[in-house]
Amino acid sequence: QLAHADDYDLIVYNYHLARRDLNFLKEIKWGTIVIDEAQAIKNQQSDLSKSVKKLYADYRIALTGTPIENRLTDLQSIVDFVVPGYLGKSKDLGYIRGKIKPICIRRTKAEVAKDLPERIEERIFCEMNNVQREIYNLQLKRTRDLLETEPDVICILAELMKLRQICCDPDILGYESGSAKLDALIENLQIILETGNKVLVFSQFVMMLERIKKQLFDNGIKHYMLTGQTENRQELVENFESDKEPSVFLISLKAGGVGLNLTSANHVILYDPWWNPAVEAQAIDRTHRIGQDKTVVALKMIMKDTIEEKIAELQDQKMELVKNVLGTEGFNQTLSKDDIRFILS
Repeated sequence: QLAHADDYDLIVYNYHLARRDLNFLKEIKWGTIVIDEAQAIKNQQSDLSKSVKKLYADYRIALTGTPIENRLTDLQSIVDFVVPGYLGKSKDLGYIRGKIKPICIRRTKAEVAKDLPERIEERIFCEMNNVQREIYNLQLKRTRDLLETEPDVICILAELMKLRQICCDPDILGYESGSAKLDALIENLQIILETGNKVLVFSQFVMMLERIKKQLFDNGIKHYMLTGQTENRQELVENFESDKEPSVFLISLKAGGVGLNLTSANHVILYDPWWNPAVEAQAIDRTHRIGQDKTVVALKMIMKDTIEEKIAELQDQKMELVKNVLGTEGFNQTLSKDDIRFILS
């Protein structure tokens, strides 16, 4: 079919195939190339980004709901596809803001979907039990000591990951202490389900989702689960959406952050906080989108006096300080050592 591309008005491709068939596609003079979910090319050094930018077209359009996921270079890479070399390597926000305006059309959800119901976000704070706190404090001391002696940030981030996992449930690291947060989750889910509502539960840790799944099974709560290993993704989504009974959909943040329409649910629980609130917002948007006719309630579970509370504070600080070039609030995922010291304080 591609050998006869001139016979078609429109050809729809996915990124994986475009990269595979680059040598063929770059020989075609396209009238217009439109890329959707343009954050897929946010990394200028990736093979995918380099491949897409080698295609020739009279006009180029990029569509994305998250032009800046982590850092300013995300947007620069997308713009480099639309107008190659237009922004250069400048880091001056005022300069970039001015350059972006003539080539960017921005529409907020409120402008596009005026009838979209209200969205309420709340934080649920949980208290660790004594054993969980003891395990957490030992790991906290280990991480603080490492911060002063280890120059490799990757190693430090690995220790931070363990702290976050202990907040979720020490069991996923091999401890047996119980989890106050897991208990609170089940309690909140039972309340939501008793009112006849369906709920999405997101976590970054698949092992944590497995722990939650077992608890749901033991409590006789109907549930579905989607991770990066799920093969029947669309069938699972359709089954959840058509299910008339109150139920829980467990979703890994990486597998379900984009590309899902789950408007049959109107409650979202973020079991563990992520560094970047834009990623959390994408998760909530799986249900707060066109087709939703109920108020959406998003609950963020945070363990008190832990790294989770500090992550939330750091998010708030960064979002107050950093205004991205589109006039919305952004967050830089790159953590400095000062940021890490704050998190461990």
